[in-house]
This record gives sequence, C-alpha cells and structure tokens, in this order.
Amino acid sequence: MADRERAGTFGAKASISSWEPHSEAYDFPVNHGSDLSAFLLAFALALLAAKLLGELAERIGLPSVSGELLAGMLLGPSALGLLPLTAGLSLVAGIGIVLLLFEVGLETDLKDLLRVGGPAMAVAIGGMALPFLGGYVLTRAIGQPPLTAVFIGAALTATSISMTARILSELGALKSREGQIILAAAVADDVLGLVVLAVVSRIAARGEVDWPAAGRAGLLSVGFLVVAVAAGVPLGRRLIDVVGLANVRGVLGAASVGFALLLAWAARRAGSAEIVGGFAAGLVLARTNRRHDIDTALKPVVDLFAPLFFVSVGAQVQVALLNPFAAENRRTLLLAGGLTLVGFLGKFLAGFLGGRHVRHTFIGAGMVPRGELDLIVASVGRATGALPANVFTAVVLAVFALTFLAPPLLKALKRKMAGS
Repeated sequence: MADRERAGTFGAKASISSWEPHSEAYDFPVNHGSDLSAFLLAFALALLAAKLLGELAERIGLPSVSGELLAGMLLGPSALGLLPLTAGLSLVAGIGIVLLLFEVGLETDLKDLLRVGGPAMAVAIGGMALPFLGGYVLTRAIGQPPLTAVFIGAALTATSISMTARILSELGALKSREGQIILAAAVADDVLGLVVLAVVSRIAARGEVDWPAAGRAGLLSVGFLVVAVAAGVPLGRRLIDVVGLANVRGVLGAASVGFALLLAWAARRAGSAEIVGGFAAGLVLARTNRRHDIDTALKPVVDLFAPLFFVSVGAQVQVALLNPFAAENRRTLLLAGGLTLVGFLGKFLAGFLGGRHVRHTFIGAGMVPRGELDLIVASVGRATGALPANVFTAVVLAVFALTFLAPPLLKALKRKMAGS
C-alpha cells in the first residue's frame, strides 16, 4: 500500500506531479517538513533564478529552458544548497509540466496533425527510432542494464517543437517545404513521444523491461488520446459556451486550466500519463472559437509554473560529476559525448527520409533540438532509480549539447542554401 501511495504521475515509485524525493533515488537529504515559509523561499528563489538565467540564455541565442536548468543546478543540493528537493516544490513542478503540455496541445492544429504527409511521418518515425536504438545499444555496450538503456534511448527521441519553430522563424524558413516537413514531423514526434513516455513509465513501474506490457501501455495511451479528443470536443465547446455567460474575472483561464487538470487526472486513472491528458485538453480546446483567448489567458500561468519543472530537473544534477579533472567523472562525460553523437546522428539521418526535391541536411538539422519531453523522460528515470546519478547527468548534458548545436548548424545550412 505504501508503494501504491507513492506512485506518481506515471505509476512509478516517484514521478513528476507527485514527487516525494527520497535519498535512495537522489542521494540527497530530503526535507519532509511542511514549513510554509521555507516553501515560499524555495519557490521564490527558483522562480527568480529561472527567469533571470532564462533571460540571459535567450540574449545569447539559447532557449530559456537552458537557463532554467542551469538555475536548478546552481541552487540545488549539490551546489549552493538553496533549493531542497521537497515534495511541495515537486508538486508545483508537476502542475507546471501538465500545463506546459496543455499549451503545446492548444497550439497544435489537429487538422494539420491528421494531414501529416508521408515524408513528415517518415522523418518523425525515423527520427525517433534511430536515436532510441543508438542510445540503447551504446548504453548496453558500456554494461548498463536494459531498464537504464531503455530510458536513455527514450530520452533522445523527441524533437523540441518550440525550439525548432523559433529557429526556423528567425531564419525565415517556416514557410519553406523543408520547414513545413520539420514542423509536421516535430508535432508527430510530440504525440509519439507521449506514447513513448507512457511506455517507459509503465516499464519503470514494473522495474524490468516487459515488451508485451510496454506495447499495451502504448496502445492505452493512443486509445486514451483518441477517446479523450473525440469525447472532449463537444464537452469543451459546451464548457466555453457556459463560461461565456459568466462575468467573473479570469473565469475563462480558470475553467480551461481546470479542464486540463481534470483530463490529466482522467489519464492517470485510465493508466496513462497525466501529461497525455493535459495535451489532449489542449487539442480539445483548440477546436473552440475561444482558442486565442484561452492561449492568452494561459501563458502567464504556464510562465509561472513550468520553469519550476526545469529548475527541479537541474537541481537533480550532481555538479561534482561535471569536473573533468576528476578521473571518476571521465566516464560520465564520455557517456554524455557518446549520447550527443548518437542523438545527433539519429535525427540528422532521419532527414534523408524527407522525400525528393528537398534539402535533406536542413531537415535533419532541424530535427536535432531536444527539449521538454526528453527531460521529462530523464526525470522519471531518475525518480524511479532507473537512471543512476552519473547516467542522469550524462543525459541532461547530452540534451544541453543537442540544443546548443542546432541553431548555428541551421544558420550555416540556410546561408549555404541561399548561396546556391
């Protein structure tokens, strides 16, 4: 019963939305106190540091999530020690990641998703299969168990839509054929990535790799998403009609967030992951006539809660493992380099599945950036003990590196395309 009560978002011992960190998983002391003042201090420090370093990251051409991860690393138990990994803070982080996926769903056009062409789907599937296999084989080759290898492979699969869209927009390549294939493949990646997340979470709950059970988990997640969207569209429209009659300030935003959290709860009850429900809620409300109003009301809430998730991920990194002069850390850094290589090559080679008469290298480079889903997978693996501290650190470093590599590479390829 105790293990059941500890089961979190993904049915494992600990997870994103109901983290109760414990020393066995994190190797850090845990504060179980409920002191409101301590929680407020931790919340304030995490939020302010996330925004400050996120701003600095954007000013040098990097995504804000990089600064948020760095904020967690600096404030976390292994550095300054100003941000204890408490259950309260992790609950707030869990809400943030559900709302972040709600926003992604809200900005996803379901019609465009259903019209994903053959080239884009081929790029998406290849771009998930190749990094997964590369990460799995590399991890098994260095002697890690199958469960760890599965989590590492899964943590390399998803392309960051927000990062990719931003880069393409800055380059003026959003409307190009290559840009459209990249974005469509990235959207498909996100949906497939949610299924992968549900599968590896179910594997983590069992503590072993059970492929039949993993297949059932994948089908369950797809089934829930389809049913939730089909049944939710009329409910969502009815909700918006009722909300339109109210005069209470903020009722549209509150009702939308409440709807997303209810679907997240339903997803968990159905045996899937909460973020699948959050994403489904976004797809549903995107079909209403208040889509843009909801998006406007939602952004400040997401901006408040979502950074806490990335700060909490950064706080789990043991900074001492980053010291390259310590002999015991070299294996961690070598693993990070290997994961960066297979993660890059997997996505880049998938670009050559993008059909004819396109710049395959540009498509491949556009699929390289990693982001939220990859970090969620890594965080679940860390929370459940599937990823040891050094392996988790290597995965986070690889996600960092893959995010940093993409902008200059795409800019160089764009200049080459313009000159040819």
